[in-house]
Amino acid sequence: MNPVIIKAIARKEFYHLVRDFRSLYLAFVIPLLLILMFGYALRMDVDSVKTVVVDYDKTGTSRDLVRKLDASSYFQIIRYCNESPSAIRYLDQGIATMAVVIPPGWTEDLKRDRVSSIQVLLDGSDPNFAGISRGYITAFVEAYNRDCLIDFLNRKGMESIKAPVDGRIRVWFNEDLDSKNFIVPGIIAIIIMIAGAMLTSLVIAREYENGTMETIRSLPIGGGEFLVGKAIPYFLIALTDVLVAVFMGQVLFGVVMKSSFSLLVLAATIYISVALSLGLLISIATKSQLVANLMAILITFLPSFLLSNFVYPVENMPKIFQALTYGIPATYFIDILNGLYLRGLGLAHLWPSYLILVGMFAVLAKIGFALLRREGM
Repeated sequence: MNPVIIKAIARKEFYHLVRDFRSLYLAFVIPLLLILMFGYALRMDVDSVKTVVVDYDKTGTSRDLVRKLDASSYFQIIRYCNESPSAIRYLDQGIATMAVVIPPGWTEDLKRDRVSSIQVLLDGSDPNFAGISRGYITAFVEAYNRDCLIDFLNRKGMESIKAPVDGRIRVWFNEDLDSKNFIVPGIIAIIIMIAGAMLTSLVIAREYENGTMETIRSLPIGGGEFLVGKAIPYFLIALTDVLVAVFMGQVLFGVVMKSSFSLLVLAATIYISVALSLGLLISIATKSQLVANLMAILITFLPSFLLSNFVYPVENMPKIFQALTYGIPATYFIDILNGLYLRGLGLAHLWPSYLILVGMFAVLAKIGFALLRREGM
């Protein structure tokens, strides 16, 4: 490859980018908006469950239960109702997601050491939210039962009963269970697909539509030089977007990488190369900017968002979609990002994902060169 020819092609593509504000908008503004939107708006955490309470008992014990419920960071009591139909209306209207009904005589049953029930109603329109909320209220009731049992034993002058199994839970890697700690790194993979594959899917198709491809064929330019020169400006743009995303993630959201920054740059370089190769391959194969843009969205952006273990766990998908995830580059890049950001892993543990991305780049580049040779370059 001739570096002079590559430099000339890259400079020509750079001038085109500068003059085409729409490409620059897609390359810089949209990634920044994605970081802000995903970082602030997309949250998987369930806290402050909006709760309405119906207290038919109206005793000091029932008020103590409600006070402890409201003191928990997982629940937020927004209304106190006099009857159950009023609480159900709040659930129907979407104002509340949980209702707690304390029946009359509840305290009397406790004092007489009888089983006493409270009713919990949950809005199940969002199964994930309802399932997590049910786990929260179940844990709360179990803790309250334990306190009541200890109080009962103290009143009887008996020793506290110790449970035979003492489970001590510790969360590794993401101790606060904060969703932003994996959403912010994961959005980097989406940004690269936008700045890389979607932009480069238009560059060669544009040459075909403008009729300049015939002129390029007549020049002493090899296929490799043509592709590398076309890819250099977009590589620099994508790498800049990655650095900006890392900076914004740390400054705005407090997401700090636990491992080596150089490993992130290495992984981003390989992944950007894969995205650019895929975009150029789409551009060569379609020869139409409209078709190339649609193909890039279907082949790169949507699979990277939906089938890469970013938003939806792969284990919960049907088997056929689980098989598809193995062919999506973002799956391996997100695995690297999780290892670098959350688990503090090094190359000794992450090298399989690095190697797979290198293999994908080699295959895509080879196919792209073969298609250009078929076109006479």
